[in-house]
Amino acid sequence: MSSPYQNLKEEAWESNIQIPKHGLALFTWGNVSSFDRARGVLAIKPSGVPYDQLKVDDIVVVDLDGKVVEGKLRPSSDTPTHRVLYREFPHIGGVVHTHSTYATAWSQAQIPLPVWGTTHADHTPEEIPCTPPLSKAQVERDYELETGNLIVDIFLKAKPARDPDMTSMVLVGGHAPFTWGKDASKALYHAVVLEEIAKMAIMTRIAAGKGSVPGLPAHLIAKHYERKHGPGAYYGQK
Repeated sequence: MSSPYQNLKEEAWESNIQIPKHGLALFTWGNVSSFDRARGVLAIKPSGVPYDQLKVDDIVVVDLDGKVVEGKLRPSSDTPTHRVLYREFPHIGGVVHTHSTYATAWSQAQIPLPVWGTTHADHTPEEIPCTPPLSKAQVERDYELETGNLIVDIFLKAKPARDPDMTSMVLVGGHAPFTWGKDASKALYHAVVLEEIAKMAIMTRIAAGKGSVPGLPAHLIAKHYERKHGPGAYYGQK
């Protein structure tokens, strides 16, 4: 008998197996989830299962309280973080977490990723925020859940608040990146984009030598973002 969550599980599985194909993680260092908002459940990679051994039937379905709805394996240890993001960011349907090299390097540096070029501006007109590292109390309280809370705080409690639909990615200080999107495949796309612009930024900083890197002018940032995402967007095919 087919699972009532079959399509959701297949979507999560397909994006998970794309992680190593895009060079975003070694071994089991990443996970993708897919969310069914109408039913309030998410499908996510099981903890510690290598990508080349992962099967659709291995994908675990849990609700927003963390209860396993379907599946025999333990869900990813990062599931509480995914749950918080789905609960607090109302338009997303997929979340990705990896330890991709360049984005993780920025996370470990504990600094936001500036808009230094048009490749970055094509995807968001804002810097990629970096959270502070979790406090000792947060880690002891509930590490993965508090990671989600920290991400939400840096978006929704910022002054002015950041729009998680405009900037669909974040660096968790000392840890690694998370990205999200309207579905799992779009969240994965954002993870690939983040890794590439983080790599470009590191190379830019090296190329600048001892000099500072100038920020991209505001008019260029606006142009590149608006031509893809604005009301008069003309990039691509209709």
